[in-house]
Amino acid sequence: MGINDERDIEANLQIGPTDQGMVRLFVAADGAEIPMDFSPEEAEEIAEEIRLAAQAARKVKPKR
Repeated sequence: MGINDERDIEANLQIGPTDQGMVRLFVAADGAEIPMDFSPEEAEEIAEEIRLAAQAARKVKPKR
């Protein structure tokens, strides 16, 4: 599965701080739960990547 492959899967994404000072991305889908912990610095890098991806996505003209 690549970044441009669509799937008909619903997932829940939760993002928040842990009691250990980490930032957790928690994905739950089809009975699977995936906790991903990042340092605050790593989380800021990920946030910047998401911001840049959103900026690039705004420039894409959807195929019809």
